[in-house]
Order: sequence, then structure tokens, then C-alpha cells
Amino acid sequence: MLSCTEIKPGSCFTWENELYQCIDIQLNKTAMAKMKVKVKVKVPRTGVVKELSFIGSDQVGEAHIDKRPMQYLYDSGDTEVFMDSETYEQLEIPSDRLEWEKNFLVPNLDVNISFYEGEILGVILPDKVELELTECEQAVKGNTATSALKNAVTETGLQIKVPLFIEQGEHVIVSTIDGKYSGRA
Repeated sequence: MLSCTEIKPGSCFTWENELYQCIDIQLNKTAMAKMKVKVKVKVPRTGVVKELSFIGSDQVGEAHIDKRPMQYLYDSGDTEVFMDSETYEQLEIPSDRLEWEKNFLVPNLDVNISFYEGEILGVILPDKVELELTECEQAVKGNTATSALKNAVTETGLQIKVPLFIEQGEHVIVSTIDGKYSGRA
């Protein structure tokens, strides 16, 4: 067991038989009252973000999340197929659980898969990935006093904004956190 005041952002814990990941924590102690702890959490199984309230003496369960390096292989229609880099064992995850991640999954991409007691929680993407542009608007001459951007579509179908000098067929670096252009590859 772990005191609720020891929870750190990014750590996982269990409370009332549910798994949570801490996003942010606020401790509030006044002279006359018990310490109040507000924890902004994400439910890894569903992606729901909510806030939990504790008093300073509450105990939560420790949760150990396992991460295994895997390689993305292909989209089989309703599932995404990954291969364990060490045992070559293949693993399938339903596509509907990976809506955001599918924007960045290209064959042979190395990712980490997180597990809790044998249950697959999700895919941990690298911070940035290299994607090819399949569609790109033509640059329009005119107001370029500031950094002008144009629309583009990556090989995974993600729509992004890129600088005017980027052309169709080029490889660009895209942030997996917000889906924005980060640079040329």
C-alpha cells in the first residue's frame, strides 16, 4: 500500500479495484483540517480523465506497469499487429482502442506496449515519428511575412500543416503528442 500523498505524476495506482495513472496532484493542508489531496487521473483502460479526492491518511494500491518493446507490423483490418522484438511473438490489438496512435503507426516502427497483470493497456509511441507526405497543397505566393503554412496529408491519413517549402513525397518529422509538424526528416 502507498499513502495518497506519495503519488507522483506519471505513476500508476489502484483505488477501489480500478487502475489509474496520475496526471497531476495537489496537496492542500490548512491548520485546522486534515490534508486534502486532489489527484487528476487518467484511466489507462478507457482514456477517461477525471479527478479523485482523498484525505491525507488514505491508502492506495501500488500498480506495476510492465512495458515491452515491440515492432508494429501491419493493419489487418480490425486489429493492429505487433511483434515482440525478443521472442518474435505476434500480438493483436483492436484498432478501435488505438484511434490516436493509428495516425503514427507505420510498418517497422518501434513502440512500447504497456501491460498490467497480463492485460494490454495500450501503445506508447516515440515522441516523434517520420512520415511521408502523400498529398500537399501548392504554395501560394503572397503574404509570407510570417511563417505561412499549408495543408498536407501523411501516409497514415493524418492531416497536418507544413511550411510552404515542403513538397509532396517528402519525409517530415511529426510530434506524436499533438500531431504537429516538427521538421524535415
